[in-house]
Amino acid sequence: MKKNILKGVLFVGIGASIYGMLATFVKMSYHDGYTTSEVTTSQFLLGIIGLLILNFIQTITSKQRLSSPSSKEVKMLMLAGTSLGCTSLFYYIAVQYINVSIAIVLLMQSVWFSVVVESILAKKLPNARKVISVVIVLLGTVLATNLINMDIELDWHGVFWGLMAAASYTMTMFTSNTLATHLPVFRKSIIMLLGGSVVVLLFLFFAQIGPLYSDGLKSVYLNFTENTEHIHSFNYSIFWTYGFILALFGTIIPPVLFNIGFPNAGLGLGSIVSSLELPVSVTMAFVLLGEKVFLIQWIGIILILFAIVLMNLPKKELKVAELS
Repeated sequence: MKKNILKGVLFVGIGASIYGMLATFVKMSYHDGYTTSEVTTSQFLLGIIGLLILNFIQTITSKQRLSSPSSKEVKMLMLAGTSLGCTSLFYYIAVQYINVSIAIVLLMQSVWFSVVVESILAKKLPNARKVISVVIVLLGTVLATNLINMDIELDWHGVFWGLMAAASYTMTMFTSNTLATHLPVFRKSIIMLLGGSVVVLLFLFFAQIGPLYSDGLKSVYLNFTENTEHIHSFNYSIFWTYGFILALFGTIIPPVLFNIGFPNAGLGLGSIVSSLELPVSVTMAFVLLGEKVFLIQWIGIILILFAIVLMNLPKKELKVAELS
């Protein structure tokens, strides 16, 4: 049993660490002149191809017949997958305007967003431990984004899209944990990615392809985002430069590792370990991008991690801690 828990923790930890590297590679792709639509399109299309290959291998090597989704489940999963597409899209737009270290902190607001959603669905107020955890997350966010000293300029566009990413990420977590849980991970992920790719391809049209041929669309897009990047025809080199890395680190490896790890580690322990994404993302931005990360920000990050641990600790663990 302990061996399975250790295995689960290891898989979840590796998955979270890999996912935490993603935003840094996105920022690097921006520095090389690629656009958000090129980044997201390459990630999702290559991700779908990769998962189709893995699903084919699993199907022909499996000793038992794998479950297939019903038409209703396909529709529900594709609809749920749109939140997956929105999460990547909003998060990557946020990274255009603010540092990766700030964007990941905003994405982690999903911790308390999920508490709110859970309370609405359950139609009852959260317990005292969750309320305290939410307060700690908010305090940690103030410190982690350095709002006190304001040594870092925060573009409101980046803050808005970062919070939008957190909201859609919350929806992704709820839907992926409740819909069609009997399906093999590859099949379920493919269907959700197909739903997400609809959002991504629509954004590609309105943000990059449409504005090339319509001044009206160009005006709407620039007024909405105030994005000053040069709108150009799709650069297909993204597929063999950053696309493969983004698909591997964003849509293939982490979901597979999470689906293997969470059942063994358990939801509570798994959620704690998955918060490794936060320090890994900030460290990668510091090392590879040279982003400034002040001591006060690290204190804020530690507070957020503490709140995640507090929120997910079993009640028995808390009682033991109080008695000691």
